[in-house]
Amino acid sequence: MSSLTIPFTIGIGIISFAISTYYIKKTLTDSKLKKANNEAKDLLNKTKKQADRILSDAQHEIKRYKSKLIQEAENEIKARHKTIGEHEKRIHEKENQLSHKMEFVEKEKEKLKTLQDKEKDIISKLSHELENVAGMKKEDAEKKLFENIERESRQRVGKLIKSIEDQGKKAASRRATEIITDAIQRTAVDHVASITTSTVQLPDEDMKGRVIGKEGRNIRTFELISGVDVIIDDTPGTVILSAFDPIRRETAKITMKKLLEDGRIHPSKIEEEYDKSKEELKELIIDHGEKAADKLGLEFHPKIIELMGKLHYRSSFGQNILYHSLEAAHIAGVMAAQLGVNVTLAKRGAMLHDIGKALDFEREGSHTTLGKEVCEQYGESSEILNCIMAHHEEEPPETIEAVLVMVADAISSVRPGARRESLETYIKRLEKLEKTAMSFDGVTKAYAIQAGREIRVIVNPENINDESTFKLAQDIAKKVESQVDYPGEVKVAVVRETRSEFFAK
Repeated sequence: MSSLTIPFTIGIGIISFAISTYYIKKTLTDSKLKKANNEAKDLLNKTKKQADRILSDAQHEIKRYKSKLIQEAENEIKARHKTIGEHEKRIHEKENQLSHKMEFVEKEKEKLKTLQDKEKDIISKLSHELENVAGMKKEDAEKKLFENIERESRQRVGKLIKSIEDQGKKAASRRATEIITDAIQRTAVDHVASITTSTVQLPDEDMKGRVIGKEGRNIRTFELISGVDVIIDDTPGTVILSAFDPIRRETAKITMKKLLEDGRIHPSKIEEEYDKSKEELKELIIDHGEKAADKLGLEFHPKIIELMGKLHYRSSFGQNILYHSLEAAHIAGVMAAQLGVNVTLAKRGAMLHDIGKALDFEREGSHTTLGKEVCEQYGESSEILNCIMAHHEEEPPETIEAVLVMVADAISSVRPGARRESLETYIKRLEKLEKTAMSFDGVTKAYAIQAGREIRVIVNPENINDESTFKLAQDIAKKVESQVDYPGEVKVAVVRETRSEFFAK
């Protein structure tokens, strides 16, 4: 073989191999393609069959649901037809009933008209018979009837007038009460201030800042714990404690004194000192009650002893109630001994007659009712209860001792100096009386004497003659009445005198 034949032969072999390989691959590819086509056809047939089945089921379900809806609609239509039929039947029945009723009403109207005609005839006949029997004509009977009606009307008018008068009296009484209340409100201010406030002296003005505290913390804490109002700006060098409850006010006063003495004032210290002061005051109250019982030589329930001690901090018109009760008890005991009646009962009744005043600032009710309740609760006798209720005539006195308690209470209350006002109020009243008198022309001097119950006015004899003194006294008295608050009466005495002087040498 030549050198050209070998490569050519190899080339032919490679081409033959390539062609063989191509046909083999094509045969395999055609086989796979055919198989895939067959599988696709099978899958398509299955999918079509499944879709046909689903479509068939859906059509069947639609038919069944449509049939159900049609059936329900037919049933509802039948039910509505039935309901409409029943309504129509009822309406027809009601129309028949109404028709029968209308016929019945027409018949009844005819019967009523017949009866009215008969009634008129009967009344006419009876009227004639009545005129014959009474011997009086219809006009005379009507006149007499009108007279009776007029008389009855007059009686009713009289009752109405009396009723209006009674209502007028009630209205007048209510108006009078309002006027008196207004007068009390205008004149009671000074008295209320004196019995509802306590004062504590400050060691120096710098202490005010400590009492107030940072941003008012201390004073707010003190008011919250003690329940009293603290006023520190009205009077220099003084702290004013204001509260209606005397026990609470006294506890606050003791606490404030301790805080000022210590100098350390802060919320926790305030609370600590207040608790201590509360216990200390409780011991003082019991001590006051026991001393009072010892002075009388009587024994009382521990709770009554405590209430008696509270009376030491309660006042009425400036009179200490504990001292007043002790004084009344001694007076009642002396009178009972002189009369030969029960001394112990008289002293005990007088001691307890105002015991309710230890409770009236914390419980509702009059002091007599509260006193009776608490004494009954702690075993006091019915005679003591009667003494309590009778001393203000809320019950009639049932024993001589009850009468003695009433008398002893009155003697202790009205004796000179028993009921006093505060010094500040007293001085203000005297100054106002003198100032009022000095406001008139011709007055040179004015003196309020006899505790403000008399004004001695000295006038200039050159400006005021004897005939003018009476008019001046009258004018001063009227001005005092209109401008000054005072108990009882105030006498105005105008003095005019002429003096002549000469010295012997």
